Amino acid sequence: QCLLSGSWRSDTNCRMVVSTLDKDNRFSGFYLPGPASGYSELLTSPLGGSQQDTGLVPQPIFSFTVNWRLQETARTTVFLGQCYVDTNGEETLHALWLLREAADSPADDWKTTR
Repeated sequence: QCLLSGSWRSDTNCRMVVSTLDKDNRFSGFYLPGPASGYSELLTSPLGGSQQDTGLVPQPIFSFTVNWRLQETARTTVFLGQCYVDTNGEETLHALWLLREAADSPADDWKTTR
């Protein structure tokens, strides 16, 4: 089925909670990094994204953006992945991410994306 609605936990104990998808397959929710992230100052942060229609694609591609709530710097992460269903019906998300921090100047731009 591969519906993103609900609560998901990563291998590093990060938690993502996704609202119900709307008629356009868009969703919102929140993201909370786990202790392995090393950022103790991170707060629960809003996320928003979209997923392919599961009526058309049984193992859909999805994307979402997290605008981190931080005390001292601006960070945004974009996730892009796919939902897989195994032979037992277990859903698993596989995703890549790109993190961007705010730069103080164009000269510092090179070190702000991971």
